[in-house]
Amino acid sequence: MAKAGEGAAAAAEASSAPVAGGDVIARVGDQSITFGEINTVLNSSAIVGVSVPALGTPDRDTARITLLDKFISANLIYLDAIKQGLDKDPAYRREIERFDDAILAGLYRQHILAGDVAVSDEEIQAYYTKNIPHGIDADADIRADIRASIEATLRREKIKQRLAEARNHLHDGVEVVVHEENLALAGDAERADTVALAEVDGETVTWGDVKDKIIAAGKGAVKVDPTANEEDARRTALQTQIDLRIMANKARAAGLDQSPVYLARVKEFHKSRLTNLHREQLIEQMTPSEEELKAFYEANKGSIVQPEARKIQMVVLKTKDEADQVRAKIESGEITMYQAAQQYSTAAKAKEDLGEVGWVYQGDTAPALDAVIFSLGPSELSEPVETPAGWHLVTVQDVQEAKFSAFNDATTHKLTKRKYLDEKLNDYAVNLRQNVFPVEVYQDVLIRLAQQEADMVTDLAEKAKEPGSITERRVEELQKLMKP
Repeated sequence: MAKAGEGAAAAAEASSAPVAGGDVIARVGDQSITFGEINTVLNSSAIVGVSVPALGTPDRDTARITLLDKFISANLIYLDAIKQGLDKDPAYRREIERFDDAILAGLYRQHILAGDVAVSDEEIQAYYTKNIPHGIDADADIRADIRASIEATLRREKIKQRLAEARNHLHDGVEVVVHEENLALAGDAERADTVALAEVDGETVTWGDVKDKIIAAGKGAVKVDPTANEEDARRTALQTQIDLRIMANKARAAGLDQSPVYLARVKEFHKSRLTNLHREQLIEQMTPSEEELKAFYEANKGSIVQPEARKIQMVVLKTKDEADQVRAKIESGEITMYQAAQQYSTAAKAKEDLGEVGWVYQGDTAPALDAVIFSLGPSELSEPVETPAGWHLVTVQDVQEAKFSAFNDATTHKLTKRKYLDEKLNDYAVNLRQNVFPVEVYQDVLIRLAQQEADMVTDLAEKAKEPGSITERRVEELQKLMKP
């Protein structure tokens, strides 16, 4: 049969083909990076808790450039993996073969076994009359939303029945030989990966192909139910893998391995898995000794140690006399710091931020002010402090202790190791970019597409202001809903 090697070849060919739409913004060797790919990742970043930069904004452009650099590095690692022959690694080949079979088996279930299932009006009416009578005339029209729900329910039931019937005939015309003697639990430790567990139309299913599934199924069954028969669970798991192989073979025979869905999925998986495999191997090779890691920490303390930070509120005044007077009013309780900032502060945004400066680190402010800020206790009000900007009254709202200042601390050690390996991997990718694989970035295309996105946002914003626009109607509807 056309196994994963051929799927990988098709995927590689697809990945190097020109992309329609002219949105290729970079090439790394024979790999292309598109504007659409970058935007897809940008738009999904909120899933992991990172805010999505708004369309057409400078922040989005900055994030896009950062992502493009990461895409380039990932493609360099992928091409290096190919160059080093890691795509021939037996464990990797087995992994992608299993993935390919799983995708094809799913497509076979969806398109061949389940197929298109029709639900007639008569079936919908009969279901409605039987299950939702409510004294309604059987000939009455069924509401559209109820009709759609009934149709979906009937279709699911028909698909379930069809799949059950198809499974009974799945082995028809297929020669399957199972070697149960090679499945015994007692032989796991000595069993070679090449040992045959079954043949499916002459193709061998080896222990190495499915051992992780077999072992996990057996142990999982016993974990759920200590009285379960582990051997039976292993046999069932093997049968599942045989059925999956049969469906994958039939899917290939039906040409489903040429479907866009299949080609896109295997391209994505083969590339990402090989990239991650190579990265894992590089990290293992680059892992430092304790002496090397400690030396790295000492040399990079400035970027690792997070100094103490203080969240402050500040009022700025023109003279010391004025500062003394305002301080006295705050101390007596006549006014608060917020009122002092709003009424007296000369800082540019005092009326808006009410003197809340936010978090500052030691060394961020003028020396005299810095010394006072980091000597105050929480909620303590400072004496007037002079800087070129005027006289300052400061209070500390919150304190964030210094972090990562001790190498032997577990969290600091972990952070240092991650930074060390990130730097080594980055250096490795930079060398590939400079000396091994050609990298082209099409800045004109990137700028043009980013501008098109910004123009689209501007155009939509203008249309939203037009009388009778969708936006205006939605606002009106929301206002109606919010009225008591």
